[in-house]
Amino acid sequence: MSQLIVRAGEFTFNARFEEQLAPKTVAAFRKAMPFESQAIHVRWSGEGVWMPLGDLDFGVSYENHTSYPAPGQIILYPGGISETEILLAYGGVHFASKMGQLAGNHFITLTSGLENLTAFGKTVLWKGAQKIRFEEV
Repeated sequence: MSQLIVRAGEFTFNARFEEQLAPKTVAAFRKAMPFESQAIHVRWSGEGVWMPLGDLDFGVSYENHTSYPAPGQIILYPGGISETEILLAYGGVHFASKMGQLAGNHFITLTSGLENLTAFGKTVLWKGAQKIRFEEV
């Protein structure tokens, strides 16, 4: 099982790829690693942060997709009716955009540091964009 380190603002989380559930998404994301972006608070979805990626094309379609990621689950929306994005849930999320409900591929799950997840989300909410980096260990 592949292990990841997710450095988000001042917080560090261990994570795992969901290789059995989303093999194509994991393979595409792995090619882009280490992956760095900015996390901003979601506008429509609830308690989550997202990384807007514009027209970046990972070359994947839906697999293991959900509109309701649990806290600590990371999903990739491959684009279509809205821009490509990665979303990290830190609380209750109903994934959506101004176009309506969306679904993304659950491809990473945080495995430690979850006690800091809400603090990270609230930091993004109140202090603005935070750097985020995904590295394979």
